[in-house]
Amino acid sequence: MAEDMTFLPKQQILSLEELRDTAIAFVELGVRKIRLTGGEPLIRRDILKLVGSLASLPGLDELTMTSNGVMLPKMAQPLKDAGLSRINISIDSLKPERFKALTRVGDLDEVLAGIRAAGAADFKRVKLNAVILAGFNDDEVLDLARFAVDNQMDISFIEEMPLGEISSHNRANTKVSSEQIRQQLETEFKLRDSAETTGGPSHYARVANSDCKIGFISPMSNNFCSSCNRVRLTAEGRLLLCLGNEHSLDLREILRSYPGDSERLKTSIVRAMANKPERHYFDAEQTDIVRFMNMTGG
Repeated sequence: MAEDMTFLPKQQILSLEELRDTAIAFVELGVRKIRLTGGEPLIRRDILKLVGSLASLPGLDELTMTSNGVMLPKMAQPLKDAGLSRINISIDSLKPERFKALTRVGDLDEVLAGIRAAGAADFKRVKLNAVILAGFNDDEVLDLARFAVDNQMDISFIEEMPLGEISSHNRANTKVSSEQIRQQLETEFKLRDSAETTGGPSHYARVANSDCKIGFISPMSNNFCSSCNRVRLTAEGRLLLCLGNEHSLDLREILRSYPGDSERLKTSIVRAMANKPERHYFDAEQTDIVRFMNMTGG
């Protein structure tokens, strides 16, 4: 997210009831998995109430979350009790000073405490996410993988996407492909390709002699758009049909202009799907999408 953020007034973001009504519409249309993300979803007031209401929706198979982990020491068990199935936690470095530099404000000890709390809460699965940048943390690929395997967790390594203008580095110079990451991993781990999928962009490999998976998310080097079945709903109700394009639909306008009209909402969603782009066209040399990931959801 940008250094100098302007946060939206409360009335501009969807209420918990509007989020629930939107989720109901999607589930009735056939969606079977919902992920809560951000920004940081755990800063939302009454997040446990939202988790409970979504987890109980008839027809929803799985409710998951992506978090920075900071609030999990207090929230992990209540989230599990409310019905959250799985949780992803972002961690790009195991070195405290480097972690602070990458996140600008992050405290590694807090995140590690959150990871431990998530492990103790007995979620269906805990997965770690790491974005790898050449010259920043590409020397920690093996350390991060060892940490995940030692803690009986999965981990996904993610290629950086050119979303939002930044000044911290030149993305063309920090590219690390999933293949390069895998080559590092195979110097220590025996990886076996897996056909398993969570319905997302990850390609997984099983780690021999463990119950762990390593995922590779490769938006730059291996376009996965042909199998993409995801859309994203922003906090202010904008339905994004593709992470790498600006095609969208204002669901907030529909929810507030026609409260309680679930059929109109569902019809609008179905029509929007026809505008889901064939693919994205990311280029590390340029930034076409100016919104940051905190506005979109990870």
